[in-house]
Amino acid sequence: MARKTAGYDWLTILIYFLLICFGWANIYSASLGSDPSGSYFDLNEVYGKQALWIGLSIFLIVIILAIEAKFYQRFSSVIYISALVLLAGLFVFGKTISGATSWYAIGSFRLQPSEFAKIATALALAKYVSDIQTNIKLFSHQFKAFIIVALPAILIVPQPDPGSAMVYAAFFFPLYREGISALYLVLALSGVFIFVGTLLLGPIWVTAAVIVLAALSFLLKKKKRPGIPLLLFMVIASIGLSFSVNYIFNNVFEQRHRDRFNIVLGKEVDSRGIGYNTNQSEIAIGSGGWTGKGWTEGTQTKGHFVPEQHTDYIFSTVGEEWGFIGSAAVVFLFVCLMLRLIFLAERQKSQFNRIYGYSVVGIIFLHFMVNIGMVIGIFPTVGIPLPFFSYGGSGLWGFTILVFIFIRLDSDRLSF
Repeated sequence: MARKTAGYDWLTILIYFLLICFGWANIYSASLGSDPSGSYFDLNEVYGKQALWIGLSIFLIVIILAIEAKFYQRFSSVIYISALVLLAGLFVFGKTISGATSWYAIGSFRLQPSEFAKIATALALAKYVSDIQTNIKLFSHQFKAFIIVALPAILIVPQPDPGSAMVYAAFFFPLYREGISALYLVLALSGVFIFVGTLLLGPIWVTAAVIVLAALSFLLKKKKRPGIPLLLFMVIASIGLSFSVNYIFNNVFEQRHRDRFNIVLGKEVDSRGIGYNTNQSEIAIGSGGWTGKGWTEGTQTKGHFVPEQHTDYIFSTVGEEWGFIGSAAVVFLFVCLMLRLIFLAERQKSQFNRIYGYSVVGIIFLHFMVNIGMVIGIFPTVGIPLPFFSYGGSGLWGFTILVFIFIRLDSDRLSF
């Protein structure tokens, strides 16, 4: 038994527990009522429920580490299909909360399958790409990998939950590590810039910019000039996207999403309506200064000025009560976790383990980047929680399972 536990990466486990403990402390402060004399484990309060989820997470960890490591690879397809069935079942049996049909409800217990679908997708993708018959550098195999990633995202978008669907972009990270061309990332980022640029400047200016950039690319790259047919296709596609942006924005996006984009882009000022959360969050973080106001002493937090502060906006509590130093410490812990997971992924002898490890890093990074960017006002509010910090049993369990499956795989790496 001692030899078996010695194989676990205890540094990753330590960082995990530091994050969930600090996360719970901030959930406690953000949800604390006027009477602070109650029990820390009062199940009628948000912080008591989160303490219960943390306790059950430890039970989950024991189960995950006790299962044979090869189980996760052997049954990855079954797990993936089960996740797709659960996502599809929401359209029939799901419960609608805050406008999104994203939960199964059994009494007071709620389960959000999209949090677990990310794990299933990571396993399925790792299984497919690591298969001896797969060559990820072939377009046909790349297409199949994209289908594996896209299917759960397609089922999540119409819930509607575009934030959770957006997280699936994180799977580009392991695919890039395994040899997929960076051109896909360039095309995706170009699409984002064209979309945002069109909203800000209009399609005429964006079209002019695309033509100028294409001409410069052709004239300046004498040795590696892009082929004229490919260049023309990219220019036409870019112009077509630009002239489609307004239609997509006005007919596909919901009004709340349009409002949030307009606020972030500076086209609207709405500090009391749709932009209220972000505005109050920025006030709370800014008021924390260097050292913060102290745990449970944040005036914005105690006054509950930031709606849903214990969920998506939990980082504003960190900024107000722990200040710049505390916020930097949280960022440092997340960076340490991600760097450690990359180190573990790179030392794997199994390609399946490595791909899964990079998937874990990609998912955590995207959640971390978008959530904090959302809280400080540089990204629109899209409902992405901060891993290990935001309140919610499904989210906490999802990230716990995600990380500890990799810890279990890593502990068995020498057997490959």
